[in-house]
Amino acid sequence: MEEAWRDESGKRLPGHGAPGQARPHKDRPAPPLSVHDLTVAYHRKPVIWDVELAIPEGKLVAVVGPNGAGKSTLLKACLDLIPVTSGLVRVYGEPYRKNRHLVSYVPQRESVDWDFPVTVEEVVTMGTYGRLGWLRPVSRDSRERAREALRQVKLEDFAKRQISQLSGGQQQRTFLARALAQDAFVYLMDEPFAAVDASTERAIVDLLHNLKEDGKTCVVVHHDLSTVPSYFDHVILLNMRVVAIGPTKEVFTEENLRKTYGGQLTLLTEAANALRQTVR
Repeated sequence: MEEAWRDESGKRLPGHGAPGQARPHKDRPAPPLSVHDLTVAYHRKPVIWDVELAIPEGKLVAVVGPNGAGKSTLLKACLDLIPVTSGLVRVYGEPYRKNRHLVSYVPQRESVDWDFPVTVEEVVTMGTYGRLGWLRPVSRDSRERAREALRQVKLEDFAKRQISQLSGGQQQRTFLARALAQDAFVYLMDEPFAAVDASTERAIVDLLHNLKEDGKTCVVVHHDLSTVPSYFDHVILLNMRVVAIGPTKEVFTEENLRKTYGGQLTLLTEAANALRQTVR
């Protein structure tokens, strides 16, 4: 059965998913993403060290930790974008390279060359290339999936505009739409909320919840501790190694945050405020 998109009212729209694609976990209970004894080092200095984790199906997962803790490195290692010193990454129990079509990535906005001469619609359509193959022409169905993704992030009126002409928030929405067009099962997002306006932040939150309702899994590098309890139901506290992992209500505690952030008092104050909001 095809995956369905949703319109602005939340109504499901059939016919815009990957035709005939069954859920990858149907025949085996392997988690969407698992990492075993993963170490990444730059110039022989570990950035992440012996990371061990398993991400549950259908959760919104925040990756939280101080600057330099290895959060972005963890995502890139999972995506085979950087070499690893040791360890294994599995997507539904298989090596990433075998199941890479099931994973979509939203990079940090600062890492993208926004001056590249390409339109918004062309960027979003790139999300369908994994299913098409690089040398095949873009099909009408792929273009419609791209247009529907743009409607979901409210950028349909910007489809023919050059990406360099967009605001920062609109650029972020463009890459989110590209991820949607891929119609993956696992979404890895590197700081999608960074430096965006309030309307874009709200749009991202709504998008995450729509993905969760469709049974998708989202792993998001996130810095704003005050919004972790309201945005995410699972959290990974990382500082080179996994300090704690589990449901937000159980793991996002002042004790665990102190272990993660040490003496960074400003961040701990934000965390304390977030915890108080959770209790209310």
